[in-house]
Amino acid sequence: MKAFELRQLSDAELQKRIQEEEENLANLRFQKVIGQLENPMKIRQIKRDIARMYTILRERSLQKRSSSSEQNEQKV
Repeated sequence: MKAFELRQLSDAELQKRIQEEEENLANLRFQKVIGQLENPMKIRQIKRDIARMYTILRERSLQKRSSSSEQNEQKV
């Protein structure tokens, strides 16, 4: 999934997607171990998607933190 598509999701939706993708990744790793994985590149793609989602969540939390600190500076 592209980053611009993920940015349109809410934080709760991103958390849900992360959980789903991590479960999917665990299943793919299990398939790899038992030799039934058809496309090993899928593991790489899912790991990148998960990292992308975590990055977006982190950006949002930093943005909220910086905006709240700016408001506190204005009050002082």
